[in-house]
Amino acid sequence: MTNSKTKGELSKEFKDVKYILTSGMRTKLLLALYENPKNLENLRNELIKPSATILHGLKELETINLVKKVQKHYNLTSNGYLLTTNLIKLIENWNSINKSKKFWNNHDLSDIPEEMLKNIYLLKDAEYVNSTTSNLSNAFNSYIKLISNAKRLKILLPIYSENHFEHIIKQLNEDKLEHLELIVSKDIVKSIEKNELLDNSLLKNNKVRVRTLNRNLKIFLTLSDEFMSLTLFFKDGHYDDSQILIGKDKNALKWAFNLFSII
Repeated sequence: MTNSKTKGELSKEFKDVKYILTSGMRTKLLLALYENPKNLENLRNELIKPSATILHGLKELETINLVKKVQKHYNLTSNGYLLTTNLIKLIENWNSINKSKKFWNNHDLSDIPEEMLKNIYLLKDAEYVNSTTSNLSNAFNSYIKLISNAKRLKILLPIYSENHFEHIIKQLNEDKLEHLELIVSKDIVKSIEKNELLDNSLLKNNKVRVRTLNRNLKIFLTLSDEFMSLTLFFKDGHYDDSQILIGKDKNALKWAFNLFSII
């Protein structure tokens, strides 16, 4: 987590960040110059603003060494490029959170590593699915439908759920699921061992690799070659099976893969 010294440094730098973010023109100019240099006419056509307004913004950015003029074209400096890269990441993170704000706001995020929270933008195209009073199993059924076509699965399972095990075992027995990596806590492994069917179908199955954790992470994460899904716990500690994020694009798969790699 961010230590107190780093927080102090961030507070000092906030003044410069605020200077950029509180001006729509300064922000738009940085974004406009991110891909390639532009002259005044290019910027005027793109931003649909008068030359005087644009030149004033460019001068402000030149003063703090974020933009430089080379002949008739304006370029981002190295500092400007780095800042704009992170500005874009901030905007994309905000967009991703805002699209699924009910999901993120209702749940305990404490077990998701900080570096993964900083990359929430990778889930910006994930679909938020929730159950309703007329369909209480909508989220669960959506999950089962996903895994029913998967050949390889990696699952971080934080709960002992015979409902989930039943569907996974069915996939294994029908040879639809070729390989399963199951990541569970030691307590869940002990519970599985007490159930002869689960013990034989999962722990003693050659197609299943079980990895144990010392504690239960409050994250239910599933990854296949085609999708990832995420469900979490309420802030009071209870598992929430009524809301799920499902991603099928390469960015969402990357986010899930990276999370698995650091668990």
